Amino acid sequence: MKHSFVVYLLLTAVLLWGCKRYPSGGKPSMPEQYATAYQEIYGHCYDSIDFPVVALDLYGEGLYLTNERRMAGTGYNLYLSDIFVPDSLLAAGEYTTLSPATDTPAPFTFLPGHDWEGTPTGIYLLYVEEGVLQSIQLIDSGRMVVKAAEEDYADIDFTFYYRDIYGYKSTYNTSFKGTLLPVKK
Repeated sequence: MKHSFVVYLLLTAVLLWGCKRYPSGGKPSMPEQYATAYQEIYGHCYDSIDFPVVALDLYGEGLYLTNERRMAGTGYNLYLSDIFVPDSLLAAGEYTTLSPATDTPAPFTFLPGHDWEGTPTGIYLLYVEEGVLQSIQLIDSGRMVVKAAEEDYADIDFTFYYRDIYGYKSTYNTSFKGTLLPVKK
């Protein structure tokens, strides 16, 4: 009896040792800084808007795009579509979220996260594990301060607000500083 108890304890310890360790019992914490960023330049893509649009596609450590533009690895992807800019590229300044019900797009604004028929649009955060999408978090509102922006470089601080799975409003602060890569074709 004593021998089987020891074997049971050892087996349990080995199984637990092999489990993934996440800080809060769930997925890893959202990154405080993103490692890689792509700037997607759409230009004047809306007939009713007189200024250009760009998007930012940011990847946390451990997650990356393959040459086929597929996500691989494990980590977070922060995507901001429909960033309205004064010129053709991201410019230095403070950008804020539009309220779709009351605001009209203008330079230095961007759209909030929205579920459009099951597809996320605006600002959203994906968690990918071994190349497989695990979760989508829409971002309700926020701001980004672009401290420096050139054609291929940016220094950006983000503050986003979202509702967690329990409906509580949460804040997410993060940043990116580095080369803005062209979108892989």
